[in-house]
Amino acid sequence: MITENLKNVKDKIKKTCETNNIDSEKVRLICVSKTKPENEIMECYDFGERDFGENKVQDMVDKYEHLPKDIKWHFIGHLQRNKVKYLVGKAYLIHSVDSRRLLEQIEKDYKKEGLTANVLLEINVAEEESKFGYTTKSVMDDLEYISTLENVKVKGLMTVAPYTENPNENAKYFKKLRELSVDIMDKKYDNISMEFLSMGMTGDYEVAIKEGATHVRVGTGIFGERNYK
Repeated sequence: MITENLKNVKDKIKKTCETNNIDSEKVRLICVSKTKPENEIMECYDFGERDFGENKVQDMVDKYEHLPKDIKWHFIGHLQRNKVKYLVGKAYLIHSVDSRRLLEQIEKDYKKEGLTANVLLEINVAEEESKFGYTTKSVMDDLEYISTLENVKVKGLMTVAPYTENPNENAKYFKKLRELSVDIMDKKYDNISMEFLSMGMTGDYEVAIKEGATHVRVGTGIFGERNYK
């Protein structure tokens, strides 16, 4: 079932790209493997997938230890500052950097190991109270500070759009994120590039691709419903 679902998702990504004249090589599928066992991850791996997303630090670290080392682990959940040290050297990309205090901690922990963290700034575009992230305005205040960091490189932006029955309703949020990335890029700060836009999940990734997503995070569409018990 997983392989079938994966094929279906990849076909939809390809078709969306073709219809909208987008280079499908520039859209990366992240298989969101949170709560899923290693054998199911290996099913995707054997199909050729190498990008996997986890939202709990301990789960990601455990899977990192047991699974093939060419997997690129994307940390996509809310990250507590006291857990950053466990991601050093293991996270390919941290998608959910939502505050200056978290940036300070990442800089400190990565500097200790002489490594550089690749991160995305999480933007709460819809300004939902239940979600973490910078607002489209507050992120601008930290850009100058980010440009001084030596062990953190900002590669782009990430957002989690509101849940909706009609995915097209989220187009406006994805568009706003893309416009924000252009505004930030125009400022030409050191350490900050806007090559990645992580947006779109199982319900709305096709809409996100149309609006410029470079990374889509698909879990349920590949692995089926999650069991959170």
